[in-house]
Amino acid sequence: MVAIPVEFDTYYVRTYYVDMNITLSIDEKLAERARKRAGVLGKSLNEYIRESLQRLAGEDEMEARISRFHQLSGTGNPKGWTFNRDELHER
Repeated sequence: MVAIPVEFDTYYVRTYYVDMNITLSIDEKLAERARKRAGVLGKSLNEYIRESLQRLAGEDEMEARISRFHQLSGTGNPKGWTFNRDELHER
């Protein structure tokens, strides 16, 4: 058996994100109370539920961590200190 190398052309590969509609079955009074509470927060009930699902899925947390990493990357101030392996291993 001879192994034949295969190359894949990934130039045309795209990822598309689409919105999904979800139907919830909840009590009408509960929906109205939730709508009012979301309104107090300056949001529609739909916005509030979407953000809650994003938090539940961890999307916001991961984006926040990546953003924080980028903020901290390369911003250190060693104040003249440089890495010295010998100093680290002195006893």
